[in-house]
Amino acid sequence: MGKLAVYRYVAMMFLVIQVVVSIFTFVALFGGNVTPVGNSARAMLVYVLPLLILANVVLIVYWAVRRRWLLLAIPVITVACCVPYMGTMYQVPFFHDEDAARQNGLKIASYNVAMFNRETSGFMAQDILAEMRSQNVDILCMQEYNESSGDKKNSDSYKEYFPYMAKGRDDMVIYSRYPINQHKTMLFEETNNSAMWADIDVKGNEYRVFNVHLETTGINRTLRKAGKLAAQNYNVPTNRVLDAIYGNYMMGMYFRAGQAIQVANEVRKSANPVLLCGDFNDVPYSFVYNTVLGDMVDGFRECGKGWMSTFRGGKKAVRIDYIFHDQSIKGLDYYKTDITYSDHYPVFMKIAI
Repeated sequence: MGKLAVYRYVAMMFLVIQVVVSIFTFVALFGGNVTPVGNSARAMLVYVLPLLILANVVLIVYWAVRRRWLLLAIPVITVACCVPYMGTMYQVPFFHDEDAARQNGLKIASYNVAMFNRETSGFMAQDILAEMRSQNVDILCMQEYNESSGDKKNSDSYKEYFPYMAKGRDDMVIYSRYPINQHKTMLFEETNNSAMWADIDVKGNEYRVFNVHLETTGINRTLRKAGKLAAQNYNVPTNRVLDAIYGNYMMGMYFRAGQAIQVANEVRKSANPVLLCGDFNDVPYSFVYNTVLGDMVDGFRECGKGWMSTFRGGKKAVRIDYIFHDQSIKGLDYYKTDITYSDHYPVFMKIAI
């Protein structure tokens, strides 16, 4: 094969790669618009969208080096269409309104406390309370709450700062410095996860605050089980482990999709402006994210800055914890703090009253 033939072969190979990568990228961008039930392949592409964007960036460099300007336009346009997605994970600090962030407002926090690591001394719950005090939090939504480490050990100190509390299921709670008029628990079928809401009167303005904890992926649980079997010298075929991981992940995705629809329907019933917090166990642009968000505003995209990742377990830098709000509400600031009491980071948002 001559040099010219090799050159043409390589050029054609990269062109095919470019077309495939661009098609997959666009399918992934819109994969969150369809339910994963019956569309699992499209839904799964959302989770590799960062890798697809990275592949397009590499191809931009390749076409630029080759000076193939017409072909360079393909990955450039593809990446440009991904800017809204990238905005769910990164906001340019230059555009952050520091003056608005310093204004007085209502501070709300969402934190998956991972059962306080099941420690029963109450020290961890006290440290978390101290963090909420230092951040001047007015409303705190906790997921994976454990009352044995929480209110049973720390009821007086929490009530001193948060005089009002509403409990949902055993692992859900909303603390507030303002009166809670009513609340409701939302149970999900087939799983132990749940959601709740509370109507909170803030200086004459009533908000409906949702606290949501959706079904987990199940991957870590499956990996731990496979690790234990391997440690016990059981001969477990690799394909069985992979099938179990895939099956658990798909089942979790199906459950989350149904739970997201249930939450979205409940949000639409609210006559009060909605503030929605929670651990979705899902990434931006997924079906779950799009369904729960609806016509609300993602607080981070409105007034956050820099990179936003909220899950620290297993060194996975992903964003799965959110605070959304009605369009009638103005966001002033959005951030997280790097405290390490849980495998999640707490997320904070300040809104104008």
